[in-house]
Amino acid sequence: MLNLIAASGVFLGLHLLISGTALRGRIVSAIGETPYLGAFSLASIGGITWLCMAYNATDAVPNRLYWVAPEWVIHVAPVVMLVAFLLALIGLTTPNPTAVKAEALVDKPDAATGILRVTRHPFLWSVILWSGLHLVLNGDRASVIFFGTYLLLAALGTLSIDAKRRAQLGERWTGFAAQTSNLPFAAIFAGRNKLALSELGLWRILLGLLAFGAMFYAHLWLFSVPPVPGWTPY
Repeated sequence: MLNLIAASGVFLGLHLLISGTALRGRIVSAIGETPYLGAFSLASIGGITWLCMAYNATDAVPNRLYWVAPEWVIHVAPVVMLVAFLLALIGLTTPNPTAVKAEALVDKPDAATGILRVTRHPFLWSVILWSGLHLVLNGDRASVIFFGTYLLLAALGTLSIDAKRRAQLGERWTGFAAQTSNLPFAAIFAGRNKLALSELGLWRILLGLLAFGAMFYAHLWLFSVPPVPGWTPY
């Protein structure tokens, strides 16, 4: 369990104490933007790998159970994950000013369209849904640490990115932020934007559905847990 706690601490520290602080600027000044991004990506991959390996290793150690998920959560889980997959795949394939090295997109007249009408952080909200759901479904100590790490990082990540873009772009960011929202659908409900499903792109929706279907079918094989209780397709 200590290994998992250490992995979680390092992974959080890497993003919260370096990526989202002035330390990032000092490192970039010293080695350059591209080398920094390369080193940070490798460190992130290493951190995720360590975190996953440490979580898997907790099967062999005492692991306290804090709660058992209500049965209704288990049955709505596939619907939540479908939304998470759609947010992830549509978000990753939609040009977004919040993405790395995509700041110039904020100046486009149609910057706040497509999935960005719903939230300007679609991928991070997909992680929030995934980790939050699995945190509720798995009430043991190891799962609280593992999924809680991703939930905390994704939630704080939306705020950190907004703060960096605001400081970097000034009024250019203010205009984009005024048309969008961090919280899904907040800008639409406030009348600052409107839902336009046709802008999402049919191919993006199909990509999200295919990814969800593949994971739904492979979940039992990958994690030894069926996505629907009692369903054993193989």
